[in-house]
Amino acid sequence: MSPVLTTASVPDRDKVAYWRDAVGRAVVPMTVTPRGTGPFDGRITTTGLGCLRVSTLEADAGRVSRTPSLIASSPEAFLAVGVQVSGSATLAQDGRRAAVRQGDLMVYDTTRPYSLDHPERFVSHVFVLPRHALGVPDADLRRITGTAIGAADGFGTVLPPFLASLAASAHSYSPAVGGRLAGSVVDLVAALVTERTRQADAGPDGTRDPLVVRVRDHIDRNLGDPALSPEAIAGAHQISVRYLHRLFEGEGITVTRLVQRRRLEECARELARRGRTNPTVSAVARRWGFVSPTHFSRAFRTAYGVPPREWRDRRAPAAAGAESAFPGT
Repeated sequence: MSPVLTTASVPDRDKVAYWRDAVGRAVVPMTVTPRGTGPFDGRITTTGLGCLRVSTLEADAGRVSRTPSLIASSPEAFLAVGVQVSGSATLAQDGRRAAVRQGDLMVYDTTRPYSLDHPERFVSHVFVLPRHALGVPDADLRRITGTAIGAADGFGTVLPPFLASLAASAHSYSPAVGGRLAGSVVDLVAALVTERTRQADAGPDGTRDPLVVRVRDHIDRNLGDPALSPEAIAGAHQISVRYLHRLFEGEGITVTRLVQRRRLEECARELARRGRTNPTVSAVARRWGFVSPTHFSRAFRTAYGVPPREWRDRRAPAAAGAESAFPGT
């Protein structure tokens, strides 16, 4: 069974401090401000699952905040995905405020300030994962932080039930099975980011020119071809290069940059993938269409902030388990 931390046996004057410490170890250090006037009551269970930390929190009404000073003192980069089991909350991050209702999914990034306000007693599951394991650019992650995803909204029909079930049984899996399940969660969250990014890139009415859809699909299916270029893409669709560029004027990205971004995303995902052996950086780069190692290294560092070899090597703690991925717990 997972260890249980509860304020039940803690003196009233120490309950809030005890809860603040428990939440800090389960998620990341945060301030805690109770809403009520009586003794605070909270209960938390936490389990390591591969590279994930999985917690279930049940507590009285209150507000938690991740402040700049706390970020400076604990700068590890995690993404938190919460499932609101009961009660409600307001999540604020990156200039957005999201009303979170029962059954909703919420996403927040621990490297930037955020707050969660619970106006009533609540229960929630929280999955904390190393941000680099997702293999997606920071700009794309920022499209989903500070948001709530309803049960009828795309991935909202898939992720919350799966995560809720996984949270309830996380303690029962062997390390090998837990690592595979953690990898599935990471892949699903990465898919969520991709879905949200493409929705944001769509037109005002949520639709996109069918030809643009076909071009994007063609790009995804041919990323490993070093000859994939605007000229080759236009030729494959029997249109001029000028018309191809005109099609993408409303997409917020040029064709050339889209090809590079998608190649980098696939390289990052493969380099972070768990396995028995580390893939070589040069092999991954070639597999996804990069001809020049120098160009690949420079483009990767610009997109992800670290060289590709360092990105790959960071996955080692994730494969070793949650305790090495989350030092100090």
